Amino acid sequence: MDEEEVQPRGETLKPFIRESDVKVARNNSVTVYSVTETPPWYLSVFLAFQHYLTAFGSNIAIPLILADGLCLQHDSLTQSHLINTIFFVSGLCTILQITFGIRLPILQGGTFALLTPALAMLSVPEFQCPSWTQNASLVNTSSPVFIEMWQTRLRTLQGSIMVASLLQILVGFSGLVGFLMRFVGPLTIAPTISLIGLSMFDAAGVRAGSHWGVSAMTAALIISFSQYLRLIGLPIPMYSKARKLHTKKFYIFQTMPILLGISVSWLVCHLLTIYDVLPSDPGRYGHQARTDVKSDVVSQASWFVVPYPGQWGTPEVSLAGIIGMMAGIVCSMAESVGDYYACAKLSGAPPPPKHAINRGIGMEGIGSMLAGAFGTGNGTTSFSENVAALGITKVGSRVVILLSGVVMILMGVLGKIGAIFSTIPDPVIGGMFLIMFGVIASTGISNLQSTDMNSSRNIFVFGFSLFSGLVIPNWMAKNPNMLATGQREVDAVLQILFTTHMFVGGFLGFVLDNTIPGTERERGLITQDESHLEASGILETEDIYNLPFGITMWLSSSPWVRYIPFCPWRGQAVRRKSGKGTL
Repeated sequence: MDEEEVQPRGETLKPFIRESDVKVARNNSVTVYSVTETPPWYLSVFLAFQHYLTAFGSNIAIPLILADGLCLQHDSLTQSHLINTIFFVSGLCTILQITFGIRLPILQGGTFALLTPALAMLSVPEFQCPSWTQNASLVNTSSPVFIEMWQTRLRTLQGSIMVASLLQILVGFSGLVGFLMRFVGPLTIAPTISLIGLSMFDAAGVRAGSHWGVSAMTAALIISFSQYLRLIGLPIPMYSKARKLHTKKFYIFQTMPILLGISVSWLVCHLLTIYDVLPSDPGRYGHQARTDVKSDVVSQASWFVVPYPGQWGTPEVSLAGIIGMMAGIVCSMAESVGDYYACAKLSGAPPPPKHAINRGIGMEGIGSMLAGAFGTGNGTTSFSENVAALGITKVGSRVVILLSGVVMILMGVLGKIGAIFSTIPDPVIGGMFLIMFGVIASTGISNLQSTDMNSSRNIFVFGFSLFSGLVIPNWMAKNPNMLATGQREVDAVLQILFTTHMFVGGFLGFVLDNTIPGTERERGLITQDESHLEASGILETEDIYNLPFGITMWLSSSPWVRYIPFCPWRGQAVRRKSGKGTL
């Protein structure tokens, strides 16, 4: 047998782009597989499943957190159904986003920005859970009284989310987001993206702190696979008519470090659980590392469930809930725009144009409306964890994320199989978060490479925005009554806005960068797109963000399309990179 070695095509993004790097060869791209490339089917399946696992922790956490406010603490079957529903909707929205939305490899899932107003709404006196629901022995999950009690709460959440999502649909498809992008530079994007990662330190710490040994093992495995072992290829036997039997090196550690790290740590925890090395007493430290902590979810889940709109009844509306959800929607949009830029850079794509951003935000609004209709108790947004996974695996193919959407739909239908993954211990998820959110934070800072960071102006804007984005929300969370105006709806809006790190940091960066005098080159407005394009190795934006199925070709021949802000028409036929034909 002869041996064929395929070196990975990308290492790490250079901190600065020189003029000599403009004509960089495609094989030196920062990605192993870029947006439009498709890995082999077996690799695509593994990577899709890895993204599913990366999103699993956040997606499963939302319905479990909502369970307390919905009085479902002792109803594991309904909790499992909520988990299936949120995965089903997340998969559906992911497919819609990649096909007709932003068209970047960005996963859609539940948003924590809507979780806070949801819990605030459920804490008002009319929705407080009766005392008997706190006692498992008194709860009859099949009782019509109990079912109507939690479904009333969930239907009110549904209606509030659906009405609030109209704001996101309007802002996206009207072109307002794209219009604002002309004022958004690196000094706005950098603190916004960085705070997405930095603000999650508490969530990562809580999960990792449940067993630091397991968390450290998970983080060490992912670091070893993605950094130290990424250039080590495993010889895989291959056969072709031309070359007969031969081997090809498969760089498994570079392409699947997260999946490998989670799997190994999960297996170790399972072995420690079987041999009772980990404490079985829930009150002892390390109990959360056991794989049988959530075994009741598996036993209660059905093998086959089909979520559908209105499965809990006709949605209802609460004015206070709508206002609170709208505040969460605003924060979610700000986070998503930052995710789009980070995703484009990490996947080897050029910066997203305005029409694509408009479409992406509008499609997320449609996703939130679908989530409300199906009854997840939440909306949808772009997942920062999976954007970070692109930076680690260096596989930016949107086909992989499309398959991830299919996997999530299947897991949403196959309730028993989806419930099995709820046994992933919290410290394993915490160890993964240490890596994920660290990469997100550094990705945000990397946006500053196109600015003049020798400028005291830029240092001030970024430093003040970043630090304020950490200080103000932290103080507001500890002093929630300081903004008491006497109006419950107003208080809810202010509380949501000022406790969201990304909103505070991004808003301050936006205001300061657009009001403090500075040249466009100093602010990075001239070179940011050029350096991003050079780093991506793909100079044609249209090929990446065009609509599929020949829609762009049809639209390009219609002059009236120029007035539609979410359509990729610029008054001329859109050319392929090769210059052959039009889309």
